[in-house]
Amino acid sequence: MRTVTLNNGVEMPILGFGVYQIPPEQTEQAVADALAAGYRSLDTAAAYGNEEAVGRAIKSSGLAREELFVTTKLWISDAGEDRARRAFDTSLRKLGLDYLDLYLIHQPYGDVYGSWRAMEGLHGEGLVRAIGVSNFHPDRLVDLIDHNEITPAVNQIETHPFFQRATDQEVMRERGVQIESWGPFAEGRNNLFTDPVLGRIANAHGKSVAQVVLRWLIQRDVVVIPKSVRAERMAENLDVFDFDLTDDQMAAIATLDTGASLFFDHRDPVMASRLGTATLDD
Repeated sequence: MRTVTLNNGVEMPILGFGVYQIPPEQTEQAVADALAAGYRSLDTAAAYGNEEAVGRAIKSSGLAREELFVTTKLWISDAGEDRARRAFDTSLRKLGLDYLDLYLIHQPYGDVYGSWRAMEGLHGEGLVRAIGVSNFHPDRLVDLIDHNEITPAVNQIETHPFFQRATDQEVMRERGVQIESWGPFAEGRNNLFTDPVLGRIANAHGKSVAQVVLRWLIQRDVVVIPKSVRAERMAENLDVFDFDLTDDQMAAIATLDTGASLFFDHRDPVMASRLGTATLDD
């Protein structure tokens, strides 16, 4: 597995397994299948409601803790220095772990700065190897960097062929932040899996459209965490290190960029209010 080196020297697999929208009752089996297929990076969040199931799968896998790279995220209702610390302890307990590899602020709302102070403290205590953010646009990311001691190691954002985030990635590169994609397949929107440009490239390599999308992200040095509950699809998603897209193929995919989210804009006041007041059921 290829890795990327984060800004504090920590190695992170460039391809991992995400559990967003996998129901808790299916998560343990899905993660067990992913680990059996060869995934060693797992991405969950307090808001997903399946941290405990991820933890059970890790425990039953028999894998050594140091073989795994585990990420979870802090939800908005737990923002703030004291609450973030308590939320971290809860996530760690649910996962059944002694430390996290990566802890992210899930959304750019609420007391982000209080949360970040707590996360800097957790990092200093060795309870988390790297800290970062998710869904931060460049202005919010740069503001956080300029007013705190630790630069986020990762920014996990919507990134797929129809919303490619090249400008965001360049800002991150300049600031030493690793871009990570969520929604790499755009949840099938814009008919991604039958797109003619992606289809022609897939046929040329004898690969699937999904494999082409993952390869495209990897060649852009984007960390990616595809989700599936099907073991055969998990294996297929891992099988992307035996071919390369040509410069012409990369350029062809670049023409698909719409420059806009297919889900929602984090700068939309209505969405900011809706997310910012959402709480978690423990």
